[in-house]
Amino acid sequence: MALAIASAGAGAAGREPVLKQVDLPHSYYWRELYLPQLTTGPSAASFLPDGESLVYSMAGSLWRQRIDGDEAVELTHAKGGYDYQPDVARDGRSVVFTRYDGNAMELWRLDLASGVARPLTSDGAVNVEPRLSPDGKQLAWVSTQGTGHFNLFIADIDTNGLHNARPLLGERKSALDRYYYSAFDHAINPSWSPEGQAIVFVGNPETAWGSGDIWVVPVRDPSQRRKVLSEETSWSARPELAPDGKRLLFASYHGRQTHQLWLTTLQGAAPLPLTFGDSERRNARWSPDGQRIAYIGNGEAGGNTSLEVIDLIGGARRVVSARQRRTLAPTTRLQLDIVDGGGRPVPARVTVRGSDERAHAPASAWMHADDGFDRQKQRTESHYFHCTSPCTLDVPAGASDISVQHGFAHAIWRQTVQAAAGRTNAIRVELQPQPLPAEFGDWISADLHVHMNYGGHYHNDPRHLAGQARAEDLDVVENLIVNKEERIPDIGYFGATGADGAPRGIAHAQEYHTSFWGHLGLLNLGDHYLTPDFTAYRHTAMASPYPHNGVIADLAHAQGGVVGYVHPFDTVPDPAKDAVLTHQLPADVAHGRVDYIEVVGFADHKATAEVWYRLLNLGYRVAAGAGTDAMANYASLRGPVGMNRVFVDVSGTQEKDGTQPQSILAPLKAGHAFASNGPLLGLLLGDRKPGDTLAMKAPGKQAYRVALRSPVAVDHLELMHNGRVLRRFELTGDHRVFDAQGEVDIAEGGWLLLRAWNDGADPQVLDLYPYATTNPVWLDLPSGAPSAAGDALYFVAWLDRVIAAADARDDYNTARERQDTLDYLRAARALFQRKADGN
Repeated sequence: MALAIASAGAGAAGREPVLKQVDLPHSYYWRELYLPQLTTGPSAASFLPDGESLVYSMAGSLWRQRIDGDEAVELTHAKGGYDYQPDVARDGRSVVFTRYDGNAMELWRLDLASGVARPLTSDGAVNVEPRLSPDGKQLAWVSTQGTGHFNLFIADIDTNGLHNARPLLGERKSALDRYYYSAFDHAINPSWSPEGQAIVFVGNPETAWGSGDIWVVPVRDPSQRRKVLSEETSWSARPELAPDGKRLLFASYHGRQTHQLWLTTLQGAAPLPLTFGDSERRNARWSPDGQRIAYIGNGEAGGNTSLEVIDLIGGARRVVSARQRRTLAPTTRLQLDIVDGGGRPVPARVTVRGSDERAHAPASAWMHADDGFDRQKQRTESHYFHCTSPCTLDVPAGASDISVQHGFAHAIWRQTVQAAAGRTNAIRVELQPQPLPAEFGDWISADLHVHMNYGGHYHNDPRHLAGQARAEDLDVVENLIVNKEERIPDIGYFGATGADGAPRGIAHAQEYHTSFWGHLGLLNLGDHYLTPDFTAYRHTAMASPYPHNGVIADLAHAQGGVVGYVHPFDTVPDPAKDAVLTHQLPADVAHGRVDYIEVVGFADHKATAEVWYRLLNLGYRVAAGAGTDAMANYASLRGPVGMNRVFVDVSGTQEKDGTQPQSILAPLKAGHAFASNGPLLGLLLGDRKPGDTLAMKAPGKQAYRVALRSPVAVDHLELMHNGRVLRRFELTGDHRVFDAQGEVDIAEGGWLLLRAWNDGADPQVLDLYPYATTNPVWLDLPSGAPSAAGDALYFVAWLDRVIAAADARDDYNTARERQDTLDYLRAARALFQRKADGN
């Protein structure tokens, strides 16, 4: 059956990933967990020779500050660029660092006496973690130059720059298959031994999970590299030898949920903890005399990053806070007073781009960044923060571009403000509401897929997460607790919905991980968290593909849970051409295990919708859901909480309390909802809404009414009937507001829904492209729905591939696990075959 839908990925025209030259899978991990990001708080530090002062990166610049002082002096401020990862030379005369300009990350060197900074690299690669040798004559760093992979490089350095740059270890392809990591080994986190003869680093030869072990390599004989310590890390170990060479400092979570600082030796002695707590401690550096350690934490300042120094003996700790800032250029102050249509203060998402072509935010705000952008429209990715009105921030004097968004039911506010130095400029932001007409529904909005904490730069909690949701005009957040390899962040919050004063709009649910069958969202688990919460992890004790997702769905439903497939498809599965096809969705739908699908989520919405349409054609009433898969404590967020959300119609239900996550579950499963990343959709067919069934005695005309309200311009608005376009609406004006009514000919049963979509990306929607869809109105005619034999055969072929892949696995724990899995899949295939045969 030919479905009237654009090919997968076509809608993303113009939008490209940030740092697209990096050839690694799962950018949402390595970009946040490894590469430096723009934060308003400190991100990396290095001691000056006196051991009493630090050079550190903060808000995209390098700063100098005494440990016992409160004034930070700005050292660099690049127009349109952001500076990170300083490393001070032992003689204290210069600093090497990383600069990001929207295209690449290059190495620079700053002369501290003159204040002049010059580039050291210009290869268009990602060059990070520069570390000067103790004698200042060599530089080690990590670069993607030539391969797209993170490799350890070394070069000679003098007053004229770098010479004889070369990879220290070279490329090596692992014999193990990896899921989250490249097939090629990486070498990251370099630091020098005190005598400058060796480099300690993190590498992952023959490591399937985690970013690798701690190694040491002689610079003059790289073939003699030696493993120091087996360690599963998330990109952040950053080992560093003490100045005496006897102790090796590194960060690890070692069975805990957060990174702490640990000490071992070059002989790999059992690590002992140096710090403790529930917040992160990373990016640690020794003082020149080995008596202090500076590191970046996130347990202070409301979960934002902070620069802290701890005494090695005694453990006294102090926070190095920049209460005063001496900037390189004059600044001005903006005070944003954001109100809704009734003049009431409301929180909102704000983007401020200063005259320096950089993003700015209040000093205490969490800065977030998009994961992609259109390079024809923007120099770098969009950055934003959440403002609890009023909020105040300092920006360079001159013109600042400001945009303010509060969910989908308000128009986006934009203004360019000219501000002179030394002034406070009060700016009143009046947001204009544009809700759907009331007759279309009584809406509660929910993001069904958020991770409150997932190893990011910040430390989140339910109250802060609720604040993020309020700024996005979002009612309900489903925090899906899930493992990240060895740890399960937020596991302590499971079952805490509404307890101990926690915000009532936050629910702590579960995502079930498997790279083989597809990921599940498990909402409203009433008794316990399902463990182990992953399966089919090759080369581990959890390697067996059993339990498959059908088993997990049964366990969730037994607790009163609601089961959905999350971030389903980046492309439309093709059983004839796909190299691998193991996704279990059709089998679980056939067996009645699936309540919803994230039609709008961290995937290609059109590709997912094409699969969904085929299931609808076969009569499977699987509801459309939506979830951002937002790691809400990330700085490099793929989108804010609520970017992908489902609007659930609670009119006619017993519970209408928008602060209660349970309010959405019954209407969500029933399909009384629409999913969107921007456009609001209203649909009435006769007197029926999405999720309802319209009974017709015969084919004929039916009255319809549709409505569109959108914060961005929409290209296409269409009524879809059984996967085909039944009516296209000609949008006029600004393509943001549209109402229409009329009649359509319904010639056969099946289903009808309304969708809106764009051909390409929109900078104001931090997603592949704007997209929204209602659930179907089901059409009940005496003649029934048309044959969907072709769709049934599509899923038969799909399951043939899944069955073959499952049968080929050699890591089931028992023969019974294999047989139960294959029986389940074959039974689902038989159900589709019967539909194909007309039974």
